[in-house]
Amino acid sequence: MAPDYQSLGLALSQQQTGLVLEVVDSLDSTNSELMRRARAGIGQPTLLVAQHQTAGRGRLGRQWLSQEHQTGNDGSRAAGESLTFSLVLPLTVADWSGLSLAVGLSLASSLHPDLRLKWPNDIWLEQRKLAGILIETVAIGSARLAIVGVGINLGPRGASGLARAPAWLQEVVPQIDAPTTLLRLVPGLLRTLQEFESLGFAPFRAGFAQRDALFGASVSLSDGTLGSAEGVDARGALLLRTAQGLRAISSDEVSLRAPSTGAKAA
Repeated sequence: MAPDYQSLGLALSQQQTGLVLEVVDSLDSTNSELMRRARAGIGQPTLLVAQHQTAGRGRLGRQWLSQEHQTGNDGSRAAGESLTFSLVLPLTVADWSGLSLAVGLSLASSLHPDLRLKWPNDIWLEQRKLAGILIETVAIGSARLAIVGVGINLGPRGASGLARAPAWLQEVVPQIDAPTTLLRLVPGLLRTLQEFESLGFAPFRAGFAQRDALFGASVSLSDGTLGSAEGVDARGALLLRTAQGLRAISSDEVSLRAPSTGAKAA
């Protein structure tokens, strides 16, 4: 493990007893790997980082690929311009609603004041996607594990068929690398998960509102419904003002599209 990651591992072990940091060169998907381990009965709290991810997954089964490795002049391979990681922890949660919003708020707050949150699972910079979040849970005996997957563009990426190229973190935090980004993110993320476990989404609602990229925007749902976004409720559901009145939309009911941005989900 590189020295920078060793420092990160030491810092995390002091914050979360028993948390293991594992960095691999290449993997299909950090979420998928931790899910396989969980289903095999391995529930060790783990932060799994892949320097290259070949089959990353996003919400609703969409694909998220990390940038290809770059080859240096000396023939060595350096990590590409993305950071992909997943954190698995046992959580006892009464209501999981809004967890992706709380996680997004934690990440954005740790990275830069200009970052905004697109309900339910994306981080935006100037209406361009910079990061995506995928949260899955799995039961092991009487316990339930939360797997929090994150993909962040660190450096420039191609448009990949999108109307606009995605955003990248080095636009606002020049020269930041993967270990430094993780050191900024993970301590706050652990605190967020602990608070969410105790109190649910409600304490995070005001912070989300301050970074809500969709508030006041005209949006359409996958069922064709049109409306104006009016924030989220205390459980993290999107509040949409439609011709029929105010609706609370949960993330597992619809796929949200904001037509004016050209952005795609993770």
